[in-house]
Amino acid sequence: MRICIYGAGAMGTSLGVLLDEMSLEFISGNEEHVAAMNRSGALIEGAITRCVKVRAKLPSQMEGKYDIIILAVKQRENEAVAPFLLPFLREDGALVTVQNGLPEPALAEVFGAERVYGCTLSWSAEKIAPGTVRVTSDTGFHLALGAYGSGRRLEDVAALFAHAGTLTVGDLASIRYAKLAVNASFSTLSAISGMTFYQLARKQKKRVLGLMREVFAVARANGCTRLMQNGHDLMKLFGGALAPVLLPVAMKSYAHTRSGMLRDIRAGKRCDVDFVAGAAVAAGEKAGVPTPLLARAVALVHDVENGIAEIAPDTLLLL
Repeated sequence: MRICIYGAGAMGTSLGVLLDEMSLEFISGNEEHVAAMNRSGALIEGAITRCVKVRAKLPSQMEGKYDIIILAVKQRENEAVAPFLLPFLREDGALVTVQNGLPEPALAEVFGAERVYGCTLSWSAEKIAPGTVRVTSDTGFHLALGAYGSGRRLEDVAALFAHAGTLTVGDLASIRYAKLAVNASFSTLSAISGMTFYQLARKQKKRVLGLMREVFAVARANGCTRLMQNGHDLMKLFGGALAPVLLPVAMKSYAHTRSGMLRDIRAGKRCDVDFVAGAAVAAGEKAGVPTPLLARAVALVHDVENGIAEIAPDTLLLL
């Protein structure tokens, strides 16, 4: 099979190294990153250290058709990237998005529902040099995979992704909302405050749980009865009276993890909050579920982006 990861940045590169698949191509628009990977291999450090020899390309160097395209760019790029990738995917191929949020419906409009799959990744990573990525969490490598359509290529995709870590295959909606509950709370609050996920779990429990529980309500309205992640039902874990006690314990492995949205803002880029917490707000509006905390958090991230509010723990008081 011909396989590529389109968007081999921090998460895409770490996933590609873990897959360690000879037919896999790493596609990145960063020329230095591509050159470093072709010269010295792709290296991940942190929880594990591993370097693999890879074939890396710029998007302009892509040719032919792929059986599986793994999509790992920022979701705000999808509107332009999806039409670009369409001619490169075989008619019976699989487009697997490992992005956060709820990206599958829009991708299905381009590729068709039958070719779209979603996979969530449990770890966090950041690129520290061309060709080198650091894993910033200590949770192991867990993946959850589901099909947006009937899933005729699900077994093939699952066989590939099982090489990267502990893989769970299940209902895509439940998989998506489980990850969204974490991203919409921790990633959003980290982008506003600059705090790590563990610091938020210890010092901002009420705000984290408030955002998370709004996602739970939206998930229930969309037919989800359990939100399983890494073997735990997040609804049960963080929906009850013991949640404030359990939250710091669950997030201890994320002591060095900060939001990728925070890195984007500090680099002067627009972040993906509209496609993460904003996706939960939009899904809530569609289902008739109010999400006032999530909506305010999204607005506050935009205030930070626009220089109206500063990145600081005290900024969370505006919630």
